[in-house]
Amino acid sequence: MNAKGNAVIVEALGSSLRRTGNGLEAVPGLVKEVLREEAWREFVTPRGELVRHERFVDFVTTPPTKGLGASIDLLKRLVAPDAEAADLLDRALQNREGSPGTNNNVISSGETNPQGNSRARALRRLRKDEPELHADVLAGRLSAHAAMVQAGFRPKTVSLPVSQPDSIAAALRRHLSPDDIARLVKLLLEGP
Repeated sequence: MNAKGNAVIVEALGSSLRRTGNGLEAVPGLVKEVLREEAWREFVTPRGELVRHERFVDFVTTPPTKGLGASIDLLKRLVAPDAEAADLLDRALQNREGSPGTNNNVISSGETNPQGNSRARALRRLRKDEPELHADVLAGRLSAHAAMVQAGFRPKTVSLPVSQPDSIAAALRRHLSPDDIARLVKLLLEGP
């Protein structure tokens, strides 16, 4: 796409970010388009000025109309419900030049690696080590957590209501093998 064509996508994203309500719903789709097309790299402002950015983070933080005039945190929050948009954004922020296609593992502008059990961290790990499961998450066939469990990167866990012994027993029967249940009973009877 050329700079004038990129301007349409960039302006739509900038306009959606400045709106409230329904305008914000368009942000994840527009972020995906801006990143896939790399429209953020070169575009023409409404005043006819040619703008070029080397890093995606600069495009996001530069004031309108030469950028989005937004924070990285805001953009992350707005795309979070869309796994594909969140993943493309993470790739852009992870790479030196901010291109989703490059892979030089340099964090831009003080960005830190996703921590803990966050969805972003799961997507990054799956993208790197389990591309098929990563694709399943992006396609909505699996949650990021379920994919991490399936890959063996997280243990399977179960939440139990401690005030309901019958519910605990039923849940344990569903999730544990008979041998594991027998071992648990033995451990419980032995005491501390």
